[in-house]
Amino acid sequence: MADSKATNITWHAHSVTRAEREATFKHRGCTIWMTGLSGSGKSTLANALDDALWKRGIRSYVLDGDNVRHGLNKDLGFSPADRTETIRRIGEVAKLFTDAGVINVTAFISPYREDRDRARSIQADGDFLEVYVRASVEACEGRDTKGLYAKARAGQIKEFTGISAPYEEPSAPEVVVDTETQSVEESLAVIVAYLEANGYLS
Repeated sequence: MADSKATNITWHAHSVTRAEREATFKHRGCTIWMTGLSGSGKSTLANALDDALWKRGIRSYVLDGDNVRHGLNKDLGFSPADRTETIRRIGEVAKLFTDAGVINVTAFISPYREDRDRARSIQADGDFLEVYVRASVEACEGRDTKGLYAKARAGQIKEFTGISAPYEEPSAPEVVVDTETQSVEESLAVIVAYLEANGYLS
């Protein structure tokens, strides 16, 4: 990862503090980092969580992998170096959302454990919650509506996670959901229960 090229810059403190925002919002800001194979159900689950939180009056927002590649990360591909830079950028954006008192939910394959750990390391303890959306390659391939796995098997997509590129499972995620055996509603309930039990939701 390259060093900063910017010089003569100073970090400016905000007049409105994070604590003040959270007191007004009546919930804690945090990053819920969903990771898993393509087709595991990350985006579906992230949007279901966002909807459930919003209906409870909670400030939330989804940072989705494909959506972010239309703008912030449109200059990045899927090489190992580009994947690392993708996650570095999103980690920084997620940190800003957390500081703003928002519960932000990311939905990125984020295949490398080191990259996810780096995204965690720039936030305070308890601000980064890793959710492993677990499903086997076979299950993901069977539900692949975009036909990406078939293209990867045919060699039409290079560096495809689970086929021609590795996926490193989380070593100690805060939450694990298994979308092969659990419905979206069941997986959602597991995540919400964790947030309630650990003081993220009032």
